[in-house]
Amino acid sequence: MNLINKKVTHKRFGMGSIVKHNDSSIEINFESENKLFVFPDVFGKHLKIHDKSDAESLEKIIQKKEDERREEEWKKEEEKKLQQKKQELRIEHEKLMKNHKLHPESQMVFWCDKEERNLALSEWRVFSGVIKSGRNKGNPNKPVRLHQNSAVLLTAIDPGMPEKDRRILGVYMVNEKFIGKLCKDGTIPAHSKYRIQLTEEESDQLRFWEYYVNQKSPDKMTWNTGKYRYFDNLWMAQILLDIISLKRDPNERELAQQFFDHYCKMNQIAEQEIPKRNGVLMRA
Repeated sequence: MNLINKKVTHKRFGMGSIVKHNDSSIEINFESENKLFVFPDVFGKHLKIHDKSDAESLEKIIQKKEDERREEEWKKEEEKKLQQKKQELRIEHEKLMKNHKLHPESQMVFWCDKEERNLALSEWRVFSGVIKSGRNKGNPNKPVRLHQNSAVLLTAIDPGMPEKDRRILGVYMVNEKFIGKLCKDGTIPAHSKYRIQLTEEESDQLRFWEYYVNQKSPDKMTWNTGKYRYFDNLWMAQILLDIISLKRDPNERELAQQFFDHYCKMNQIAEQEIPKRNGVLMRA
């Protein structure tokens, strides 16, 4: 709007006329001198414009500015709350890290159905499933044992094949910031670097039951319920060692070696103390 030469009255300086203005300032000529003010803030309490139409237009501009100011303050307050929440989570995270004690079975083996295979190996995440009964029925399972020392083993059975032929499809370390106790949605994301997918040929040579034993039924190869089981830390180390030996591509072999070294460091395992695989299939 054009306010040049419009008449105004200031509480202190009296009557004057507008000589210049832009989106942030306005200059007014009074009898003795020109004065510069903040636009449109000066209107309302200190300055009145004589023209009613201009006054209404200015009122709308002032209201718009006020709405924008309030919205900006609200955004700042929300950002402050968000940062405070992040700080609280960071403190909780650091506390859990500091007090974390390694569980001897803090790895996970996951059963991928046909649809989950591609998802797990393309998006590198799995879903722990939901609680089937009790007070928390329908809520996601919380993988409480998983921590930054944990790896997730992806397995599957081909259609029509017996349980003993369950194959290993791939493996990944959990995300660098993942803590199972804080997981609310059941999603277990992968580490940005340590993730390995096996070829069909490699997968055929890594059968899950050569490593795994169900301590409650040590002679049986059954998996009737549940999407995942917790897995012995040393068994996972055995698998990672065997993956290194399977890899022929130099780059893939190097990544597998780095994965293994990182895993052993996180789980305080010395390579010399890793026993030979002794799963149910090895005892048959």
